[in-house]
Amino acid sequence: MIKHLLAGLVVGSALTASALPASAAVDNDLPIRWNTGGAVWSTNTEAMTTFLETGEVTDRGLRGGLDGSGWSDEEVREGLTKTYDVDMIGVSRFLYSDEGVRFLKNQTTSYFPYHSKTEYSVQALRSAIIADARDGSISSAGIMANLPVDMRLADFCGTYTGAQNVCAEGQCQGEAQCTSLLSWYVFLPACIQANQVTPPVAEVRRTTVAPAPMAQPQPQIIRGLW
Repeated sequence: MIKHLLAGLVVGSALTASALPASAAVDNDLPIRWNTGGAVWSTNTEAMTTFLETGEVTDRGLRGGLDGSGWSDEEVREGLTKTYDVDMIGVSRFLYSDEGVRFLKNQTTSYFPYHSKTEYSVQALRSAIIADARDGSISSAGIMANLPVDMRLADFCGTYTGAQNVCAEGQCQGEAQCTSLLSWYVFLPACIQANQVTPPVAEVRRTTVAPAPMAQPQPQIIRGLW
Protein backbone atom coordinates (compact mmCIF):
# COMPACT_ATOMS: atom_id res chain seq x y z
CA MET A 1 0.00 0.00 0.00
CA ILE A 2 2.72 2.45 0.94
CA LYS A 3 4.42 1.93 -2.45
CA HIS A 4 1.37 3.30 -4.26
CA LEU A 5 1.09 6.30 -1.95
CA LEU A 6 4.75 7.22 -2.35
CA ALA A 7 4.74 6.70 -6.10
CA GLY A 8 1.97 9.24 -6.65
CA LEU A 9 3.25 11.91 -4.30
CA VAL A 10 3.75 15.42 -5.71
CA VAL A 11 3.98 18.32 -3.27
CA GLY A 12 4.82 22.05 -3.26
CA SER A 13 7.25 23.63 -0.66
CA ALA A 14 10.31 26.15 0.92
CA LEU A 15 13.98 28.08 2.60
CA THR A 16 17.01 30.56 3.83
CA ALA A 17 20.79 30.24 4.17
CA SER A 18 22.49 30.18 7.53
CA ALA A 19 25.19 27.98 9.01
CA LEU A 20 24.87 25.81 12.07
CA PRO A 21 26.91 26.98 15.06
CA ALA A 22 30.30 25.30 15.31
CA SER A 23 29.29 23.57 18.53
CA ALA A 24 26.46 21.80 16.68
CA ALA A 25 28.52 20.64 13.69
CA VAL A 26 29.08 17.12 15.02
CA ASP A 27 27.82 13.67 14.11
CA ASN A 28 24.67 12.66 15.92
CA ASP A 29 24.15 9.33 17.66
CA LEU A 30 20.62 10.02 18.86
CA PRO A 31 18.46 10.75 15.80
CA ILE A 32 15.27 10.58 17.86
CA ARG A 33 14.90 11.71 21.46
CA TRP A 34 11.26 11.18 22.33
CA ASN A 35 10.00 13.95 24.67
CA THR A 36 6.59 13.41 26.22
CA GLY A 37 5.81 15.58 29.20
CA GLY A 38 8.63 15.03 31.69
CA ALA A 39 9.77 11.75 30.14
CA VAL A 40 12.67 11.45 27.72
CA TRP A 41 13.74 8.33 25.88
CA SER A 42 16.46 8.30 23.24
CA THR A 43 16.54 5.93 20.28
CA ASN A 44 20.14 5.64 19.11
CA THR A 45 21.62 5.00 15.68
CA GLU A 46 22.44 1.37 16.51
CA ALA A 47 18.81 0.56 17.29
CA MET A 48 17.65 2.23 14.07
CA THR A 49 20.27 0.39 12.03
CA THR A 50 19.25 -2.96 13.52
CA PHE A 51 15.63 -2.30 12.64
CA LEU A 52 16.41 -1.14 9.10
CA GLU A 53 18.70 -4.09 8.36
CA THR A 54 16.81 -6.91 10.07
CA GLY A 55 13.38 -5.65 11.07
CA GLU A 56 14.14 -6.42 14.72
CA VAL A 57 13.01 -3.81 17.24
CA THR A 58 15.40 -3.58 20.19
CA ASP A 59 14.42 -0.17 21.55
CA ARG A 60 11.29 0.73 23.49
CA GLY A 61 11.10 4.27 22.09
CA LEU A 62 11.24 2.92 18.56
CA ARG A 63 8.62 0.33 19.46
CA GLY A 64 6.29 3.09 20.63
CA GLY A 65 7.00 5.16 17.52
CA LEU A 66 6.21 2.24 15.25
CA ASP A 67 3.00 1.45 17.11
CA GLY A 68 1.87 5.07 16.73
CA SER A 69 2.96 5.50 13.11
CA GLY A 70 -0.22 4.31 11.43
CA TRP A 71 1.75 1.72 9.43
CA SER A 72 2.96 -1.82 10.03
CA ASP A 73 6.59 -2.33 11.05
CA GLU A 74 7.44 -3.68 7.60
CA GLU A 75 5.76 -0.78 5.81
CA VAL A 76 7.76 1.71 7.87
CA ARG A 77 10.97 -0.22 7.25
CA GLU A 78 10.26 -0.34 3.53
CA GLY A 79 9.44 3.37 3.46
CA LEU A 80 12.54 4.41 5.39
CA THR A 81 14.90 2.49 3.11
CA LYS A 82 13.25 3.37 -0.23
CA THR A 83 15.58 5.51 -2.37
CA TYR A 84 14.69 8.41 -4.66
CA ASP A 85 16.86 9.71 -7.48
CA VAL A 86 17.65 13.41 -7.14
CA ASP A 87 20.03 16.04 -8.41
CA MET A 88 21.98 17.57 -5.52
CA ILE A 89 22.08 20.99 -7.16
CA GLY A 90 18.35 20.86 -7.80
CA VAL A 91 17.71 19.85 -4.19
CA SER A 92 19.94 22.68 -2.94
CA ARG A 93 18.19 25.21 -5.17
CA PHE A 94 14.88 24.25 -3.63
CA LEU A 95 16.06 24.12 -0.02
CA TYR A 96 17.79 27.51 -0.25
CA SER A 97 14.80 29.21 -1.90
CA ASP A 98 12.20 31.18 0.04
CA GLU A 99 9.72 28.41 -0.68
CA GLY A 100 12.20 25.85 0.60
CA VAL A 101 12.74 27.69 3.87
CA ARG A 102 9.02 27.78 4.48
CA PHE A 103 8.86 24.08 3.73
CA LEU A 104 11.64 23.24 6.20
CA LYS A 105 10.07 25.37 8.93
CA ASN A 106 6.76 23.63 8.36
CA GLN A 107 8.49 20.23 8.48
CA THR A 108 10.19 20.88 11.84
CA THR A 109 7.31 22.09 13.97
CA SER A 110 7.90 19.39 16.61
CA TYR A 111 11.13 17.71 15.46
CA PHE A 112 14.27 19.80 15.87
CA PRO A 113 17.76 19.93 17.45
CA TYR A 114 17.68 18.80 21.06
CA HIS A 115 19.44 21.82 22.57
CA SER A 116 18.70 24.74 20.23
CA LYS A 117 15.11 23.68 19.46
CA THR A 118 13.67 25.57 16.49
CA GLU A 119 16.49 28.14 16.27
CA TYR A 120 18.51 25.94 13.94
CA SER A 121 15.90 23.42 12.85
CA VAL A 122 15.87 24.60 9.22
CA GLN A 123 19.66 24.42 8.95
CA ALA A 124 19.86 21.00 10.60
CA LEU A 125 17.30 19.32 8.35
CA ARG A 126 18.59 21.05 5.23
CA SER A 127 22.14 19.96 6.01
CA ALA A 128 21.08 16.32 6.38
CA ILE A 129 19.08 16.29 3.14
CA ILE A 130 21.82 17.86 1.03
CA ALA A 131 24.49 15.61 2.55
CA ASP A 132 22.44 12.55 1.65
CA ALA A 133 21.83 13.86 -1.89
CA ARG A 134 25.54 13.96 -2.77
CA ASP A 135 25.44 10.52 -4.40
CA GLY A 136 22.38 11.36 -6.51
CA SER A 137 19.78 9.66 -4.33
CA ILE A 138 18.10 10.19 -0.97
CA SER A 139 16.18 8.08 1.51
CA SER A 140 14.65 8.60 4.93
CA ALA A 141 17.32 6.42 6.49
CA GLY A 142 20.05 8.39 4.70
CA ILE A 143 18.67 11.74 5.85
CA MET A 144 18.44 10.48 9.42
CA ALA A 145 22.01 9.18 9.31
CA ASN A 146 23.26 12.58 8.10
CA LEU A 147 21.62 14.69 10.81
CA PRO A 148 24.35 16.98 12.22
CA VAL A 149 22.94 17.00 15.76
CA ASP A 150 20.77 14.95 18.11
CA MET A 151 17.11 15.61 17.32
CA ARG A 152 14.10 15.53 19.60
CA LEU A 153 10.42 14.99 18.98
CA ALA A 154 8.90 17.47 21.41
CA ASP A 155 5.55 17.17 23.13
CA PHE A 156 5.53 19.21 26.31
CA CYS A 157 4.55 22.44 28.08
CA GLY A 158 1.67 23.04 25.72
CA THR A 159 4.15 24.65 23.29
CA TYR A 160 4.94 21.65 21.11
CA THR A 161 2.39 18.97 20.28
CA GLY A 162 4.64 16.15 19.06
CA ALA A 163 2.76 16.21 15.75
CA GLN A 164 4.65 16.56 12.50
CA ASN A 165 3.21 18.10 9.33
CA VAL A 166 3.51 15.09 7.06
CA CYS A 167 4.07 16.55 3.59
CA ALA A 168 1.92 13.94 1.83
CA GLU A 169 -1.24 16.00 1.81
CA GLY A 170 -4.09 13.82 0.62
CA GLN A 171 -1.88 10.70 0.62
CA CYS A 172 -1.88 9.82 4.34
CA GLN A 173 -4.93 8.42 6.10
CA GLY A 174 -5.85 9.03 9.72
CA GLU A 175 -4.17 11.08 12.42
CA ALA A 176 -1.30 8.66 13.02
CA GLN A 177 -0.20 8.52 9.37
CA CYS A 178 -0.61 12.27 8.95
CA THR A 179 1.16 13.44 12.12
CA SER A 180 3.55 10.76 13.44
CA LEU A 181 7.32 11.19 13.16
CA LEU A 182 8.01 7.89 11.41
CA SER A 183 5.25 8.48 8.86
CA TRP A 184 6.71 11.96 8.30
CA TYR A 185 10.10 10.39 7.65
CA VAL A 186 8.61 7.88 5.22
CA PHE A 187 7.16 10.61 2.98
CA LEU A 188 9.89 13.26 3.29
CA PRO A 189 12.24 12.07 0.47
CA ALA A 190 9.38 11.90 -2.04
CA CYS A 191 8.49 15.51 -1.23
CA ILE A 192 12.09 16.60 -1.74
CA GLN A 193 12.32 14.75 -5.05
CA ALA A 194 9.07 16.33 -6.26
CA ASN A 195 10.23 19.85 -5.40
CA GLN A 196 13.86 19.85 -6.52
CA VAL A 197 14.55 22.70 -8.91
CA THR A 198 16.17 21.53 -12.11
CA PRO A 199 17.41 23.98 -14.73
CA PRO A 200 15.28 24.22 -17.89
CA VAL A 201 16.50 22.17 -20.79
CA ALA A 202 17.82 24.43 -23.51
CA GLU A 203 15.72 24.21 -26.63
CA VAL A 204 17.68 23.09 -29.63
CA ARG A 205 16.21 24.29 -32.87
CA ARG A 206 17.00 22.65 -36.16
CA THR A 207 17.64 25.10 -38.94
CA THR A 208 17.79 24.23 -42.59
CA VAL A 209 20.80 25.79 -44.25
CA ALA A 210 20.43 26.29 -47.96
CA PRO A 211 23.35 24.83 -49.87
CA ALA A 212 25.79 27.38 -51.22
CA PRO A 213 25.27 28.04 -54.91
CA MET A 214 27.65 26.15 -57.08
CA ALA A 215 30.28 28.30 -58.70
CA GLN A 216 29.54 28.95 -62.34
CA PRO A 217 32.33 27.95 -64.71
CA GLN A 218 34.15 30.98 -66.04
CA PRO A 219 34.50 31.25 -69.84
CA GLN A 220 37.93 30.29 -70.98
CA ILE A 221 39.97 32.78 -72.95
CA ILE A 222 40.98 31.25 -76.20
CA ARG A 223 44.48 32.32 -77.12
CA GLY A 224 45.74 32.15 -80.65
CA LEU A 225 48.86 30.31 -81.58
CA TRP A 226 50.61 33.46 -82.69
